[in-house]
Amino acid sequence: MSFEKLRIIEPILKALKNEGYTHPTPVQEQSIPIILQQKDIFGCAQTGTGKTAAFAIPILQLLHEQNQPVKQRNAIKALVLTPTRELAMQIQESFQAYGRFTGLNQVVIFGGVSQYSQVNALRRGVDILVATPGRLLDLIEQRIVSLSEVKLLVLDEADRMLDMGFVHDVKKIIARTPKQRQTLFFSATMAPAIRKLADSILINPVHIEVTPVATTAETIRQSVCFVDKKDKPALLLHLLTNTDMPMALVFARTKHGADRVAKELNRSGVTAEAIHGNKSQQARQKALNQFRSKQIKVLVATDIAARGIDIDELSHVINYELPNVPETYVHRIGRTGRAGAKGIAVSFCDREEKLFLRDIQKLITSVIPVESDHPFHDASSAHGDNRQSFKSPNGGGKTPNRFTSRPDNRRPRYHKTVQ
Repeated sequence: MSFEKLRIIEPILKALKNEGYTHPTPVQEQSIPIILQQKDIFGCAQTGTGKTAAFAIPILQLLHEQNQPVKQRNAIKALVLTPTRELAMQIQESFQAYGRFTGLNQVVIFGGVSQYSQVNALRRGVDILVATPGRLLDLIEQRIVSLSEVKLLVLDEADRMLDMGFVHDVKKIIARTPKQRQTLFFSATMAPAIRKLADSILINPVHIEVTPVATTAETIRQSVCFVDKKDKPALLLHLLTNTDMPMALVFARTKHGADRVAKELNRSGVTAEAIHGNKSQQARQKALNQFRSKQIKVLVATDIAARGIDIDELSHVINYELPNVPETYVHRIGRTGRAGAKGIAVSFCDREEKLFLRDIQKLITSVIPVESDHPFHDASSAHGDNRQSFKSPNGGGKTPNRFTSRPDNRRPRYHKTVQ
């Protein structure tokens, strides 16, 4: 399947070609034709499946093909709501890249920074607005933004918006849009609260489910290290300095914990930055850019800050602390192994986290292999859990080192796909 076969118009095909994209992902194959038919969608798709392009490409095409009256040319025609600043910026960049030859204007607004430049951009005219709920509602109440001409509404990462407490803001925003609109609803989970919200705003939606709920990518090699809580800093430093780990996204459960881990790593000579909700937008973006350009080796993140982070060829994700919500584990490790690439996810588990591990394994319906070939293995924490021995391919009894990729697991060649 190629983008040409999806009947994408030439200006967008040209932009996709410039980006090096030739083959759509499954979520794009399913979503694009339906959106072009102007139907509502309820899409369940994990992060890393290419869903941003799945809605951005057809939105650009629909707007490009509509001849708007002069009085509507500066009106917002498509609105994309998303939970975090980082994800909002990435979505706007995607619209900009795919729509560079369409003549459509895209603007992104989010909180945590001065609204001055965002307001100026809005006043110059905007076709597609990407926004976080809080800042958008604020500008609506200031009468700077009007949603009266919105034709297309996208709720991206709807489950995360509910987790972050945005549900009331989202409902207020939706109430400001016309009832006659096309709505695209995307979520990584299908929890009852998500279904209830979707049912309240969608009209005869087409359901799309690309990856089964709570499954992890087959391309991600997972392992768990049982370790005493006090030894976690030493184990993290050991992995980062004694294994083939060019860069790693490390998850901490709290903002304070993320800062502490980053500080300890820098003190030990490993370049690291923390990213979380208490950081300014400028600091968060700077850390993300440094990580992408490999100026730093480690990015330590909380769950909210990391949702939507897309790092090309991220090799390792480390759960320094296991999440107490099992679905969060799936989202975390989904930062690697994206779009068919291989990745490695290592989780630390102390005695207090054994119940979290049990719930995670129940959710993903598999036992995560134990990696005991490290200096800080805690047999007392491991007792009673994950007791299966994972033998090496040659039949020996030694547990294989799952921290690094072996020669027989080198990255295969794939068609480049749109994220």
